[in-house]
Amino acid sequence: MELQLKKTALSRSWILLDKDGTGTILDVDKYAIMRMVEIHARDLRILDPLLSYPSAILGREKVIVLNLEHIKAIITAQEVLLRDPMDDDIVPIVEELRRRLPKSTGDEEPSAQDREAEFPFEFRALEVALEAICSFLDARTIELETAAYPALDELTSQISSRNLDRVRKLKSAMTRLTNRVQKIRDELENLLDDDDDMADLYLSKKLANLSSPASSFGAPNWLLSSPNPDSKIHRSSKASTATSVQVENDVEDLEMLLEAYFTQIEGTLNKLNTLREYIDDTEDYINIQLDSHRNQLIQLELFLSLGTVCLSIYSLVGAIFGMNIPYTWKDGHGYMFKWVVMLGGMVSASLFLSIVTYARRKGLVGS
Repeated sequence: MELQLKKTALSRSWILLDKDGTGTILDVDKYAIMRMVEIHARDLRILDPLLSYPSAILGREKVIVLNLEHIKAIITAQEVLLRDPMDDDIVPIVEELRRRLPKSTGDEEPSAQDREAEFPFEFRALEVALEAICSFLDARTIELETAAYPALDELTSQISSRNLDRVRKLKSAMTRLTNRVQKIRDELENLLDDDDDMADLYLSKKLANLSSPASSFGAPNWLLSSPNPDSKIHRSSKASTATSVQVENDVEDLEMLLEAYFTQIEGTLNKLNTLREYIDDTEDYINIQLDSHRNQLIQLELFLSLGTVCLSIYSLVGAIFGMNIPYTWKDGHGYMFKWVVMLGGMVSASLFLSIVTYARRKGLVGS
């Protein structure tokens, strides 16, 4: 029966999806989850939305711990536990899981979806999660591009406080989104670079080998479930476990799956890098414009200062001839006033033009 999802206020709600695509909403605490899927508290802490843990795809003995942005899930060989199924971003993922998890039946020629169903259950669930997060980040990138490019073009045509603040906010959003995409990309790259980590994701194969009679002589359980993934005991136990249960290190199918989404997330990151370069180019252009305006202001200030100096010389001549001191050469020479005024003005103007011409010839000011 199809599960109808309704919004509730469950702060710790999970949805449990099995191989048939049927789901059950659970409102349980972390201890119940730990008992249900046999997971350590340290791994479950990664899925806590209140803690800022980086994106991670961790293969454990019986589960895959998935923390990809808002997608927080625990995948087993037969079930998927997805956190916060009522969230608007999670509801489409739940519907897609319910559509793609069940294996198709019948004698018809297998379609692309049927061939996809040949993957182990955990890989089909992992693929849905990777496809969802890649599409989500790509959609956010497209939204950012749609808003950023017109804003940058408007800023180049008119430099204003409003446009500068708008571009500043867009640049901050781009930086945050780039960091998020980079974390997903780095996690996929690290996973692809380590065949042992990819082999840990083959839950169905490990379950089949552990259930075989030959696996009863493997490593003890306390070694297989070491809570410290970085300890030497845990690393050695992983090696001994891989040998004892004879997990084949054939990860070609999973590698192809991860490569596809690594390429997709790399394309999203390239879009953001292109946008960053465009923003940087725009900033350089704006800085050049501001420097040009600043140089023009400095040049104007220089011309005003030079004019002030020349007028000071003219004022000095006028001040000398305007003093009330009796000189004999003033008598009968009233006609000299106009010549002093004209010659003083001509000398000041000639001095101003000479200095400006010299500065331009030497390249000290613009043309």
